[in-house]
Amino acid sequence: MVYTGEVSRGAAAEVRELDELVISKVSVGPHDNNAYLLRCRSTGEQLLIDAANDADTLLALIGDGGLATVVTTHRHGDHWQALAEVVERTGAVAFAHPDDAEELPVKAQTVAEGQTVRVGQAELEVIHLVGHTPGSIALLYRDPHGHPHLFTGDSLFPGGVGNTWGDPQAFASLLHDVETKLFARLPDETWFYPGHGKDSTLGRERPSVPEWHARGW
Repeated sequence: MVYTGEVSRGAAAEVRELDELVISKVSVGPHDNNAYLLRCRSTGEQLLIDAANDADTLLALIGDGGLATVVTTHRHGDHWQALAEVVERTGAVAFAHPDDAEELPVKAQTVAEGQTVRVGQAELEVIHLVGHTPGSIALLYRDPHGHPHLFTGDSLFPGGVGNTWGDPQAFASLLHDVETKLFARLPDETWFYPGHGKDSTLGRERPSVPEWHARGW
């Protein structure tokens, strides 16, 4: 099956099979949050990005393979409603950035800019993006057999950066981080997976960055 990145609540997961990693995307909860399950092909170890809601849906997606890790991209409640139950039922270790970790309903280990989180033999680089929240992070997987894959939470979407609620300082910070840490470092073919809605690529969004500056959101 061809991966499209389009999911709807209650529908089956969209699955993308890479050489060393399998990515499954589902939509959960009233805000149609995206949750991503990553499975290492070599070891079978699994990592979940954002236990956002609908614990039963997420646990069914995890299946019998167990769950080693849950990474929360930021502290907003719609991204962790199922976190406590998923951690309790799987024994997974929770991770978040220290600037957001205290807002979560479980004790989380902290990860900061430049550190890595592993899922089996695959490595995810932590990228700190300040603006949507103080401790928002993205996770970068550099596929050795293809283009990079980037999980952006609510910091980058098709069409713009995440909401900063009219705060010009937060907007400037987030756009600066997205430009310097994502667009300036990564190639156009980088595929990114946001916290809500459809996926995109950096190349598709790059020409619109000047417009984002001009409109201020």
